[in-house]
Amino acid sequence: QVHLVESGGGLVQAGGSLRLSCAASGSSFSINTMGWYRQAPGKQRELVAQITSVGSTYYADSVKGRFTISRDNAKNTVYLQMNSLKPEDTAVYYCHRDLSSAVRYWGQGTQVTVSS
Repeated sequence: QVHLVESGGGLVQAGGSLRLSCAASGSSFSINTMGWYRQAPGKQRELVAQITSVGSTYYADSVKGRFTISRDNAKNTVYLQMNSLKPEDTAVYYCHRDLSSAVRYWGQGTQVTVSS
């Protein structure tokens, strides 16, 4: 069974920073693609950032240059450093872990609120 536990969300003023963490249970963490999605009220869930097993990264255009995804395989943890936060970054952020191209697990989500 795979469990993902996110932490680090909260309330921050525009221009501030937060770091989200996602701790994963189970084995073979180092070979899995990990990532973060977010969902704002009334909107569809959207991809924010991903990192592959070899460290290749992808970022949505809306967060490029402000967010950084990283992973610590020894701790089975993926991080999302979010700088220069904007009110439009307000959403529930979900971590995911891909065991394969067809099997994806999700965390429970962590709320990020950016005040103007």
